[in-house]
Amino acid sequence: DNLLRRAACQEAQAFGNQLIPSSMPLKKATVFLNPAACKGKARNLFEKNAAPILHLSGLDVTVVKTDYEGQAKKLLELMENTDLIIIAGGDGTVQEVITGLLRRADEAVFSKIPIGFIPLGKTCTLSHTLYPESTNQVQHITNATLAILKGETVPLDVLQIKGEKEQPVFAVTGLRWGSYRDAGVKVSKYWYLGPLKTKAAHFFSTFKEWPQKHQAALMYLGPTERPPEEPEEKPSRPPLYVRLYRRLRLYWSSPPKEISQEVTPEDWEELKLSTIELSIATRNRQLDLTRTEDFMDICIEADTVSKGQFVNRGSQKMRDPHMCPEGSQCIQASRCILQLPEGTEGSFGIDNEEHEAMPVEVKLLPRKLRFFCDPRMREQMLHAAVQ
Repeated sequence: DNLLRRAACQEAQAFGNQLIPSSMPLKKATVFLNPAACKGKARNLFEKNAAPILHLSGLDVTVVKTDYEGQAKKLLELMENTDLIIIAGGDGTVQEVITGLLRRADEAVFSKIPIGFIPLGKTCTLSHTLYPESTNQVQHITNATLAILKGETVPLDVLQIKGEKEQPVFAVTGLRWGSYRDAGVKVSKYWYLGPLKTKAAHFFSTFKEWPQKHQAALMYLGPTERPPEEPEEKPSRPPLYVRLYRRLRLYWSSPPKEISQEVTPEDWEELKLSTIELSIATRNRQLDLTRTEDFMDICIEADTVSKGQFVNRGSQKMRDPHMCPEGSQCIQASRCILQLPEGTEGSFGIDNEEHEAMPVEVKLLPRKLRFFCDPRMREQMLHAAVQ
């Protein structure tokens, strides 16, 4: 572990030793660290493995430690200008930071700030997309921190989930509602059963009622066409006389246009559903940088599942929560409205965080945020797209 740390620090020092012009200010990085992540070990993991790399790289680092759930959202409202945002924690910390960021009044400007993710939590779904798999925790954290210095980014989709009363919540992975999620939450209660705890949680949940059905109404719009990528740098503006000449030429040559334009009505599809689990997920897990359409995946699983299948599938779902089993109905949509019957109890899992189940509108914000990723992963994505 110490050899890995030393190698990473030497690599970071190469960035720190680069000369910068005297007129150029240091790059500011704001780190949101959740010390409670990874059963309270996150602070120690960050200070040992990530902090030395960030300081050696010549960044002006400010570390903000969160004391309670929801604090990151409030801190982001007060955040001043920064060049980088770094999230050090798990899925819950990511969700809090991006929700706070996208709720700001000036979110259009702040959402362009690149985001780094240092995986320190129990569940770090995004790390599968951004960094190579590694069985060594120290290597995984140092790889993620060095990826921030290398500066390669990928655009990720975001889901905007809006209830009737509250402000919207934003998610980079997705929303789950159903029996597998409910059973998965209870797994830690059966810790004393060791490796059998996952199967036990799903087995005992079949005693509640069977078959377990979740009824709802779903309205959705199909995929939208992806606009071409905007250039990073805007071309320089032509001189005034050129702009005046162009405008006059355009004015004299074009016939007068009708002002009224027909607005095409949106084609909402309606669906009544009865399912054991419903999930709405972004495409961030299977990121395709050359895709021509933007959509989220809605998976409606059949409610005709035997108890044995439920227990086996529950174990698979713990490894890959948004897997869509055979026999499920899969829908691609850019926007959807989920209506629940009155008196529906239970919870949604939004990026592995618990939220009260209620009627919601889920809207896809394509390529909304840019996350730093390992250059090798970006290379792999582009190579897979070419093939």
